[in-house]
Amino acid sequence: MTEKRLEATPLETVPLRQIQIQDKFWDRYIHLVKDVLIPYQWDILNDRIDGVEKSHCIQNFRIAAGEADGDFEGAVFQDTDAAKWLEAVAYALEISPDKDLERLADETIDLIGRAQCEDGYLNTYFTIKAPNLRWTNLKEGHELYTAGHMIEAAVAYYEATGKKTFLHIVERFADLICRVFGPEEGKCHGYPGHQEIELALIRLYRVTGREDYRRLAKYFIDQRGVGENYFLAEEKEDGYRQIFPEFAGYDTKYSQSHLPVREQRTAEGHAVRAVYMYCAMADLAGLYQDEGLMQACRNLWEDMVRRRMYITGSIGSSGILERFTTDYDLPNNCNYSETCASIGLALFGRRMAQLTRDASYMDTAERALYNTVLSGIAQDGKSFFYVNPLEVWPDNCMERTSKEHVKPVRQTWFGVACCPPNIARTLASMGQYIYFTDGDTLYVNLYISNRAESELAGGRVRIEMESDLTNSGHIEIRAVRDGGEQGYSLALRIPDYAKTYTIRRDGEAAAEALEGQTRLAADGIRIEKGYLYIEGIQEKETAVAIGFQVLPQFVRANPKVREDAGKTALVKGPLVYCLEETDNGGNLPAIFIDTRQKPEESYEEDLLGGIKTISLRGKRLTEDEWQDGALYAGRANRFEDTKLRAVPYHCWNNREPGEMLVWIKELL
Repeated sequence: MTEKRLEATPLETVPLRQIQIQDKFWDRYIHLVKDVLIPYQWDILNDRIDGVEKSHCIQNFRIAAGEADGDFEGAVFQDTDAAKWLEAVAYALEISPDKDLERLADETIDLIGRAQCEDGYLNTYFTIKAPNLRWTNLKEGHELYTAGHMIEAAVAYYEATGKKTFLHIVERFADLICRVFGPEEGKCHGYPGHQEIELALIRLYRVTGREDYRRLAKYFIDQRGVGENYFLAEEKEDGYRQIFPEFAGYDTKYSQSHLPVREQRTAEGHAVRAVYMYCAMADLAGLYQDEGLMQACRNLWEDMVRRRMYITGSIGSSGILERFTTDYDLPNNCNYSETCASIGLALFGRRMAQLTRDASYMDTAERALYNTVLSGIAQDGKSFFYVNPLEVWPDNCMERTSKEHVKPVRQTWFGVACCPPNIARTLASMGQYIYFTDGDTLYVNLYISNRAESELAGGRVRIEMESDLTNSGHIEIRAVRDGGEQGYSLALRIPDYAKTYTIRRDGEAAAEALEGQTRLAADGIRIEKGYLYIEGIQEKETAVAIGFQVLPQFVRANPKVREDAGKTALVKGPLVYCLEETDNGGNLPAIFIDTRQKPEESYEEDLLGGIKTISLRGKRLTEDEWQDGALYAGRANRFEDTKLRAVPYHCWNNREPGEMLVWIKELL
């Protein structure tokens, strides 16, 4: 029986060096990477900032290299903070070369090389603290996870600079891992407790062409959940040592090792582990043209985004074990919604769009990037949210309660600091989400102002995009062709929120839609899987004008989402809005809103760096009848009129600390 293959080969991203972002919305965040995040995080990794939780990260490498005395400090995966920092540096250098920053990165890479063991092993925790316990606790030890982030950083640095020192360091480590793990007799038949190395090995394969890296990535995915669970068997071994007390009574769903991956139908367990694994599954589905693996990706995506994802594009509803729970269980004030999980969701969505040419995956990636990923960082770039709730009452964010993980203000750093450098590498690589190409068609996914170049249909096409997506919804694209005789195509993503739009090419109508009813007004125009294709472009210069109707609208949740029944949320294009106490007073859950009104927009140049606010009329439960202090009584609810101002969710907590609310009770 012939195995069914995928419909097409995956689309490619356009190299970052060929994209220069200059966008009114995104510039403030992307410029933070080089100007603030990289130097600030470097100082933290070196423990130079007073009042910030110590990292010990760089010191651990010095100790492992024999250049300093002391013991390992920090989490077992502390090395990954340096790895993700270097990955962010790599993307920054690819976009804008900087000799001083490159010199600092080279010095850090040299230190990492000196900390590497003779056999290629690289992990400061086990080198310093437990050299005899290598590979004995895959469930908790994070050795393969840490290796994965180091590999990703090295690949990014090689692609940015052409330098091979870091690449050779991780190749030596990857070669050791290939000798230790695999299906062959005498090798370890385990797999990582925290997935990440799988997608990293695929990246390493793509730049080296080494088939053993691709095979090992596939082995780790294929072996997971097959037969006796490796982690439960590992616990029975003599000398096994528990690292994390909370892993006692281990649930194999936590690490997505409860079933073979092709049999998994629901998003389970630790959200970050899950989406990193799904990314690798998607990559392998493309590399091996494996329709069975691709169908598993579709099933898991469908379950996750249709039944287990927040309106902000965040995932992982439980603060205990940072995990998925069950369908439609989406609490707002005690959810976890880790920033890293939304980053992983965006990475998975991007890969699925590349594989399927289906724009709906980028709808979700866009939602995660504009909301949860950006809410994870303050506008000054020096404090962060690990957890991203949709409702906050600071008074009950108390230690030793069910909400102790929820922080009412961003933190300068964390003992487990995976999110801050992950945000840095994501913002630095935003260009990878804007365009895809198959050599003949340029796919436009995100409407972010930029200048780009791409090889298309035997020639070179320069793109200039000016976007005002989050304000007016107006976008202009100018494409200038240099060389090539065949026609090329543009594929424009039609966002799921753009039910009404117009598209004009060189001043002539190309397509228009009114409340979801679309009319194609020109030849060579077609719509497929959410992309509008303008085909056979022969002209040296082409101008496309897009007008998406991006108005504030009230949305509601499926009634099965018990937490949000009878409530409404306010969205505008990709942005979810929220109420903050600083604008609307306290006790925000006492506010009700009539959704028959037309929200009023106002651009406020001096507020939060310049944002669109939305004004509303609401009703607030009065407290006059409760002056006697009664907790419960048979009294009628009374309301008073109130004026409300909503701001984009990602902006919350950049002013005065206070309450925040996304889902508002609807007045019927």
